[in-house]
Amino acid sequence: MYIIPIASGKGGVGKSLLAANLSIALGQAGKKVCLADLDLGGSNLHMILGASSPQRGLGTFLNAPANSFEEIIIPTDYKNLSFIPGDAEIPGTANLTGGQKNKIIRRLLGISADYLILDLGAGTNFNILDFFLASNRGIIITTPAPTATVNAYLFLKNIAFRLITTTAGKNSPASDFLDRLKKDGAALQRVYIPKLLEHIKSADPETYAAYLKKASRFRPRLILNMLENPDDTDKANKLRRSCQQYLDVDMEHLGIIYRDDIQDTALRSRLPIILYKPQSILAQAIFRIADKIIQTEEAEEETTDILVDLDESYQTAEAEASVDFAAKLDYIEDLLQTGALSMGDLIETVKTQQLEINHLKKENQFLKSKLLKYMT
Repeated sequence: MYIIPIASGKGGVGKSLLAANLSIALGQAGKKVCLADLDLGGSNLHMILGASSPQRGLGTFLNAPANSFEEIIIPTDYKNLSFIPGDAEIPGTANLTGGQKNKIIRRLLGISADYLILDLGAGTNFNILDFFLASNRGIIITTPAPTATVNAYLFLKNIAFRLITTTAGKNSPASDFLDRLKKDGAALQRVYIPKLLEHIKSADPETYAAYLKKASRFRPRLILNMLENPDDTDKANKLRRSCQQYLDVDMEHLGIIYRDDIQDTALRSRLPIILYKPQSILAQAIFRIADKIIQTEEAEEETTDILVDLDESYQTAEAEASVDFAAKLDYIEDLLQTGALSMGDLIETVKTQQLEINHLKKENQFLKSKLLKYMT
C-alpha cells in the first residue's frame, strides 16, 4: 500500500479539493483507494465528496472503545473508493494524545488498499508532522501567493527538524543538544538545518548516520495550485532552492493546477470537479497528477531506487503550465465567440484579478519589510 499524506503550510490552498479528486481519479484508474480525513479540527472532506454528514468517524472511534476501526471505513458512490471521516463536531478530536495518534497510524497501516490518501490539517503541530512522516513521499500543496510559499517552506523546515529529533535516541548526545536548543526560543527560530546537522555529526556520529539513512529515503512532492499564468511556476523553483540550501531537502514537482472558479460551482452542486466537468483544465490537471503517481509507483516496484529526475519534473511542470494556459485562453475565446461569455464578463474578471494582484503586491511588500527588519 502506498501512503500519500497531503499537507499545506496554511489553509485555503486547495488541499482537500486535491485529496478528494485525486482519490477518485486513482479509483477510476482501477486502484483500490482509501481516503482518510485527518483534518481533525475542521473535517469537511465529506462535503467535497458530496456525502451527507457522517454518523461515525475517527472521533467516535477514539471516544468509544467498543467501536471497531472497520466500522468507520465507509463505502462511497465512487469506484474503488472508501472513506474515513474525521468527526470535527466531537470536542477535542483535534488535540490527539501521543497514544491516540499512534493508535490511528497503526490502524491506518493495517488497511487493505493500493493507495491510502491522508488529508491533513494545515499547520505544524506534532500530530500533523507525524502523519506526514508516515510516508517518505508526501505531497505539499501550495499556491504562488507569498504567504502560501513561505508557509510551505516553514512546514518543510518543521518536518526536517522533526525528522532529526525523532531519530535522536533518548539520552543521546544529539538528544541532549536538541533539548537545550528547544529551550532557547530565539535560537530555535533561527536554526539552520545544515549547520545543525554538522554539529550532530561531530557530537553524535551514530545519530547522524541514522538520520542520513532516513533522509535519503525522504522525498516530498510539490503541487502548485491556483496558478494565474505560466510565470507563477517560478515560485516553485524558488521554494525548491530554499529547501535545498537551508533544509538539505529536495522535492519532486508533481504538477500544476490553474485557478478555476468552476470548483466553487462543483462544490455547491455537491460533486467533485473531475465528475462535474471532467474535461475542464482543472480536472485534467488532477488526472495528469494521478497518472504520474501511478507511473512512478509502478516503476519503483521494480527497483529500490527513486527513479524520478527531479530537475526534469520542474521542467515538465513549466511546460504543463504553458500548455494549460494556452488551453485556458482558447476556452475563453470560444466562450466569447459563442456568446456564453460577454465582453463585460471578461472585463469584470480582469478587474477582479487586478484587485487580487494589487493585494498580493501589498502582501509581498509587507513580507519584504518584515524580512529586512529581521535581517537587520
